[in-house]
Amino acid sequence: MSLEIYTYNSKKKVLIPFIDLKVNAGFPSPAQDYVEQKLDLNEHLIKHPSSTFIIKAKGESMIGEGIDDKSLLIVDKSLDFKTNSICIASINGDFTIKRIEKIKGKYFLKAANKDFEPIELNEENELLIWGIVTWVLNPKY
Repeated sequence: MSLEIYTYNSKKKVLIPFIDLKVNAGFPSPAQDYVEQKLDLNEHLIKHPSSTFIIKAKGESMIGEGIDDKSLLIVDKSLDFKTNSICIASINGDFTIKRIEKIKGKYFLKAANKDFEPIELNEENELLIWGIVTWVLNPKY
């Protein structure tokens, strides 16, 4: 997997209109007053700017987690991995996006697609946890 990495520029703010309106996903609700404000998504999505990157996903191994081909992943390198974290990992020099799971005392990198086998982590594998996925952004069009 090749990675496309984008860095965060904390000096540049991108203010996007934010409309404080609760939109029902079920039945329509009557119109209500709303307030338009400006919102900087960086402030809400990025907790550690100096260690955060955006990476474009490639492939279908994590579709069960809502990570599609071309999803943008916000990845924080400062976070420690925990069981069930979704991470960017380098295993034997190849990058992958997987969930770290512990099963019967053994650790695995596990896909969220039944077509992909889990990768058992053992002393034969060279593993580097490169970062933890904190947000997934998917284009709809």
